[in-house]
Amino acid sequence: MTLSPSSRKPLPVEVHGSAKLPLGMTAAQFLRDYWQKRPLLIRKAFPDFQTPIAPEDLAGLACEEGALSRLIQHNEDRERWKVKTGPLSESDFAKTGNANWTLLVQDVDKWDMDVAALLDHFLFLPNWRVDDVMISYAEPGGGVGAHVDQYDVFLLQGLGQRHWAISTDPHAPKDFRSDVELKQLVHFEPTHEWLLEPGDMLYLPPGVPHDGVAFGGPCMTFSVGMRAPSQAELVGDLADYLAEHLPEDQRYADPDLTPAKQAGEIDKASLQRVRDAVPLAQALDDATLIDWFGRFITRYRTAQTPLATAKPLSEAALMKQLQGGASLLRHPWSRMAWAQAGKRCQLYANGHAYPASAHWAARLCAQRTISPPFDLSSGDSALLLALINDGHLILRRLRGRNT
Repeated sequence: MTLSPSSRKPLPVEVHGSAKLPLGMTAAQFLRDYWQKRPLLIRKAFPDFQTPIAPEDLAGLACEEGALSRLIQHNEDRERWKVKTGPLSESDFAKTGNANWTLLVQDVDKWDMDVAALLDHFLFLPNWRVDDVMISYAEPGGGVGAHVDQYDVFLLQGLGQRHWAISTDPHAPKDFRSDVELKQLVHFEPTHEWLLEPGDMLYLPPGVPHDGVAFGGPCMTFSVGMRAPSQAELVGDLADYLAEHLPEDQRYADPDLTPAKQAGEIDKASLQRVRDAVPLAQALDDATLIDWFGRFITRYRTAQTPLATAKPLSEAALMKQLQGGASLLRHPWSRMAWAQAGKRCQLYANGHAYPASAHWAARLCAQRTISPPFDLSSGDSALLLALINDGHLILRRLRGRNT
């Protein structure tokens, strides 16, 4: 008998672990039901847990030149945060007091074999997926504020108690504060709260807002974080790899070229040639490929680029000049192209994109000097004004007239 989704029992957010089942279930169950899907608090995941490193040894490591460490202090009265990046010194710790501060040290597993041994409990994951063990030591009230991680993390309580609050609200806002160095959330409304004891472990998948604060006394938390490269990092590194290994004599080619119908247009035939020439381009939609290629090809082999005007021209001044018979000259260092993707047309100039009508995009690419009369919509005048102020067009005023 197969249960319908509505009749399935909701999965618990809190379970109890044991020496045989540290996750409170088999690894296969955990990966199926929780991994990258939902948070899970595991009470006594590590029964009788003894911290493998003393707080004073962690502080000593934070003073080492090669260690990655941060000292974070919170002024509750003024709601201000102070971040000091390591290497730290004894004088830094002498100024902290006995509350509202935390020490973070990354990659502690690379420095301490006993800490590294903790990773043996996570062998159900591919070892290339595991990043490091970061340790947080905090005095009462210490933490880093409500935030979001973009990777999976296991938060093992090692010493003292820490109050954790998380939000599983899928619609919770995730905008960041602009007044602190830390990427703290502007708004945080928890849906679950717990007090963790030594040996308890909280698993959080990516994107879950959370806030941990030391409670009652000194606190130490072991954070086992995962490697989760962004798409931008993956694509950037792959592009570098391909560029390094592709032969120099394989180039963009157009032996099937026919006379251009519109000056400067990146047409469908050109786009297909780009796809044929660039291995990564096959997976891109037309709009993304056009935007990249338009920016790239107007930058490619450009020795110089125009300078923006020292004093921006106003739209009123521009219209006065154009109505008075002034003309426009394309800057000799300005390289332009344009493309249409659906109803959207973009003009590209030295790597920058400007919304444009197809008529004006083609005209600007075809003519170095554009003389009156000018038939301009509001969008056309905004385009010309932007190109003038960015230095791509030069306004040739009539002699004897001033703006």
